[in-house]
Amino acid sequence: MNAPENFNEQTLDESTMTSFDHIIINANIATFSEQHSFGIYADNQANSIPYGQLENAAIGIKNGNIAWIGTQGQVTAYLPKYQDSQITDVDGKWITPGLIDCHTHIVYGGNRSNEFEARLQGASYQDIAAQGGGIVATVSATRAASIESLFAQSEKRLIALMKEGVTSIEIKSGYGLDLDTERKMLTVARQLGEKYDIHVSTTYLAAHALPPEYKNRADDYIEQVCEWLPILHSEGLVDAVDGFCENIAFSSDQIRRVFEVARSLDVPVKLHSEQLSDIGGSALVAEYKGLSSDHLEHLSEEDIKKMAASNTVAVILPGAFYTLRDTKLPPIEALRKHQVPMAISTDCNPGTSPLTSLLLTMNMGCTLFYLTPEEVLAGSTVYAAQALGLPNKGRIEVGYDADLALWDIARPADLAYQMGLNPIQGIMVQGQWRDTI
Repeated sequence: MNAPENFNEQTLDESTMTSFDHIIINANIATFSEQHSFGIYADNQANSIPYGQLENAAIGIKNGNIAWIGTQGQVTAYLPKYQDSQITDVDGKWITPGLIDCHTHIVYGGNRSNEFEARLQGASYQDIAAQGGGIVATVSATRAASIESLFAQSEKRLIALMKEGVTSIEIKSGYGLDLDTERKMLTVARQLGEKYDIHVSTTYLAAHALPPEYKNRADDYIEQVCEWLPILHSEGLVDAVDGFCENIAFSSDQIRRVFEVARSLDVPVKLHSEQLSDIGGSALVAEYKGLSSDHLEHLSEEDIKKMAASNTVAVILPGAFYTLRDTKLPPIEALRKHQVPMAISTDCNPGTSPLTSLLLTMNMGCTLFYLTPEEVLAGSTVYAAQALGLPNKGRIEVGYDADLALWDIARPADLAYQMGLNPIQGIMVQGQWRDTI
């Protein structure tokens, strides 16, 4: 592998090279940085380097950020200036950006394995929802749960993800469908981030399903959703707004009302759309220059063009496709053609994707959707960061947060190739090494 030209030109003066808080040496790095020739969507693919990878490299870290990237040879002379505790020799192992799970519902109460059994006996997602199951069943359990029990249940799922290299995560509400329970869910999400000191993006998803008390009154419920949003935002609980725009959920006109309130608060939007049908959800979220449109099995090429124009990320969720045994593939080739960035996520939820492994999600993305290992790893780092509006995460580049994952692998593709073997060696969050719990 040839290093990019600027890789060997980052020699700094002695005062800088001896001022890092920490140095990682003898590393192979998947940077996902255009500065190091990463370019899934580059016009000239011949000049790109897979994963933006660097071999025999070193990283200097200062104040929680990546301060320098260079060759092992550039830093060797300065190592005696550092204490042993400031140097991590990874002995040729691989470092990637910390993984980012950009679409999850990990805060919920109850269990829906009964629905898993029902689907195996022939019931459809729509059948289960019509009989009071699905999202509404989780709503009942979540409303009944204390904040302490909700935290305890959700914590287990977060720990499972962190054990596989996740350093940032999105957590949605949407199993409350009333003000108090939506607040409870978002509060638990914040508490999880505080306890484990990782980045949690909170997303308000009250427009997820119609609660039983609003049966046949969807417009009235959407009015409540719009009233609750400014309240929860004022309490510091909302980083983004989401909705379920689908034939079994809410229409594009109803979601538009929610998005208008989000716009008035300067809160970014995203959307569950085109999972079961095409009712124009992705066009709507593109109109609002949304962060992402998610699921997308029934996405049209016309709406893909709109997503490309608005720089809206396509979040692909193979866990739900797998669990529901869907057969309608997302339009991956059309997304590639129009250079729409693709992120990938567990969609961890109790009904359609009870999945707490981002590594297995990557494998599913390759085997079910024919994505490449580079695409799914980019989709769990640089493009997942874009889907959450996190400009300083998702790549290994000077100035970015020092959120890293260390892997005992031969090459980056191993992360998508292997199933059931977790090669994680450690994670770094904001420049501090952590055990993987």
